Amino acid sequence: MTTPRTEHLVLTGVLTADQAAQTVRGILAVQRPDGAIPWFRGHHLDPWDHTEAAMALDAAGEHEAAARAYEWLARHQNPDGSWFAAYADGDAADVTDRGRETNFCAYIAVGVWHHYLATGDDTFLDRMWPTVFAAMEFVLELQRPGGQIGWKREDDGTAVEDALLTGSSSVHHALRCALAIAEQREEPQPDWELAVGALRHAIRRHPERFLDKGRYSMDWYYPVLGGALTGAEAKARIERDWDRFVVPDLGVRCVVPNPWVTGGESAELALALWAVGESDRALEILQSIQHLRDPQTGLYWTGYVFDARAVWPEELTSWTAGSLLLAVAALGGDEATCAVFGGDRLPNGLDPDCCA
Repeated sequence: MTTPRTEHLVLTGVLTADQAAQTVRGILAVQRPDGAIPWFRGHHLDPWDHTEAAMALDAAGEHEAAARAYEWLARHQNPDGSWFAAYADGDAADVTDRGRETNFCAYIAVGVWHHYLATGDDTFLDRMWPTVFAAMEFVLELQRPGGQIGWKREDDGTAVEDALLTGSSSVHHALRCALAIAEQREEPQPDWELAVGALRHAIRRHPERFLDKGRYSMDWYYPVLGGALTGAEAKARIERDWDRFVVPDLGVRCVVPNPWVTGGESAELALALWAVGESDRALEILQSIQHLRDPQTGLYWTGYVFDARAVWPEELTSWTAGSLLLAVAALGGDEATCAVFGGDRLPNGLDPDCCA
């Protein structure tokens, strides 16, 4: 049944109010009592997708559930400010991937700022500030002289210096949100301002500083979604590879040339399109992936192999539903979601083109 909290998540051809409420209930059903949100019950949790699902809950007005998700992160943060890449069904005692990925660790800043904008809860922001600060310091220890972010630290402490364009673009977004938190608390972080400018410059001007993952759609749209590319530059990037990645009426390929469209990438592209003023195309993308919706739970299948006409993998993931709800919230004008993904009100740091 519908609730006033999901009336703003109505979008023609995508969600009715009742469907939105069902999708929110589907994510809540995945969340554990301790606040953890795994991919689905019985599967693992990773910090990035956990945060994405929590943001969707805030967009739907489920602020207490979202706060519990962030509190789970605060309780399970490693002493160095990081989180492990994967926990078994959210159980911190059973780590299934002990790598510490920088974009996974940085993303808490996006979620915390989104929650604050949605609630105005200063006490929450004060409580989460040490967690956010430690996470950003961990991430920036892996920033390279060229501005790019090394993608992870191994369990033995070894820094992996290779940088991923998608991951670094997500970190760029997170750094801007972290700066917004710092400004709200009147605690300037000049080192972060320098770091975000250098990172943006690397993303915009130095593709050679990143591993070549150009077959993946995320490398195509993430510099736009993460706010490093804006305006005409962003629109040109979207146009350049549109036909390469977008499959009409089905969604966005995860990787070319594989005949596999995925809900998460499609919803994220819709968010990027909205951010550059292409709301009509964003709506079309979201409409095109409704074949992934499970009518029983309101959740979404991760992907679809279109040459075999088969759902694959057969998993209904909390983060796929979360990414769709966030895209719908942005198109529907949800203030907190628009502020976080629109980027106009986020600090920019140092001008990106002032450094070599």
